[in-house]
Parts: sequence; C-alpha cells; structure tokens
Amino acid sequence: MSLVFDIIAIVLGLVFINVAFAIMLLIYGLVSKAYSHPAIRLKKMPIIGWITAGLFQGLFTFAMCYIGINKYEPENIFKASVLIPGLLSTIMLWANYPMTQIYQHEEDAKRGDMTFSRLLGIKGTFYFVGATFMIVTIGFVFYFNAFFSIRYSILFLAALFPVTAYFFFWFIITMKDLHKADYRHTMWLNFISSTCLNAFFVYLFLDTTNIAQSFR
Repeated sequence: MSLVFDIIAIVLGLVFINVAFAIMLLIYGLVSKAYSHPAIRLKKMPIIGWITAGLFQGLFTFAMCYIGINKYEPENIFKASVLIPGLLSTIMLWANYPMTQIYQHEEDAKRGDMTFSRLLGIKGTFYFVGATFMIVTIGFVFYFNAFFSIRYSILFLAALFPVTAYFFFWFIITMKDLHKADYRHTMWLNFISSTCLNAFFVYLFLDTTNIAQSFR
C-alpha cells in the first residue's frame, strides 16, 4: 500500500508540477524505504542513519517543497534564502532525531540496531540534543534577523520557550531516574515542539505574505 501511494504521488507530481519534483519524490521515497527495509536498514547504522534522516527530512524536503510550491526548476534552490533555512532545518532534525529513539533502546538492542541514541546513551542523548538545539536556535535567530527582522527572532525564541522548559524538566527527572526516558515523555516533547513551532511558522507565513494583508 505504501508503494502504491508512492507511485500515485510521483505521477501527480509529474503531471501537475514538473519532472524535477517527481524525481525528488522518487528519491525521497527510496531513501525512506532504505531507512527501515531489512535488506539495507539505515536505522541500524547510527551515524549514517542520523545524517541521512536529517538531510532528507530537512534540506532535501525543504528544497523539494520550495520547487513544488513555486513550480521552479532545481537551479532555483541554490541561493542563500533557500539553502540557509534548509540547512537549519537539517540541523534541527539532527538535534531532534536522537530523542525519537531514546525510549527504544531495549527494543533496538533486541533487533541488533545500534541507533544513534543507543550510541550516545540516555544521558549522552540529552547532552547532545541540548547542545545541538542551542546551536540551531542561534542559527535561526541570525537567519530571521538577516532575512526578516529582529521581531521574528524574538517571536521564534518565545515559541521555543515552552519546548526548552519541558526539555529541561524532562532532563532533570531523567537524570534522577533513567526510566523517565520513556515513550510518554518523548511524545509530550514532540507535541509541544510541533505545536509551538507550527504556530510560529504559520504566523510568519501569514504576516509576511499578502494573505494576512487581505484580512486587514
């Protein structure tokens, strides 16, 4: 069924957008299958799996959406206004990626999958995610200030405050009891992060386009 929908998406991309977008859909689909397919299973390769997931779910997807939404040719992605936010998206995913694995150490060990989070360990995962997230936050602040205005940098930091607060709360209780690195806390972090960041980016989109102006 997954392959059927992949084919449908590629055909629709070819018909309604362009060849470049359809090819990118094909590549993304192949990489996503390689991540968990038993014959390849990039997931069990900690460094390669981490790099691949971040690059293709971040920069590659960002570029693919940019081409798809605007119906541009591929050469249009090679400019700072596209590459910088695309790379920042990748770094953010590199920060988030180990947190999605932190509660699966036991199951991954049974399957023989040495995931990136298992490689880091529970405490190491928190330290790594915290440090990487701080770096990408600084990067986004500079990006919004350079391409938009300082106001958006401040709003971005405000949107991240609940995420940061929950992360530190979870970090503190997990340092006391490693069993707190569980599914429930992981999903709460994902929920808070996705809600706050989506709210910010929806606001950014509406506030910087003619769509918002039409409601005033």
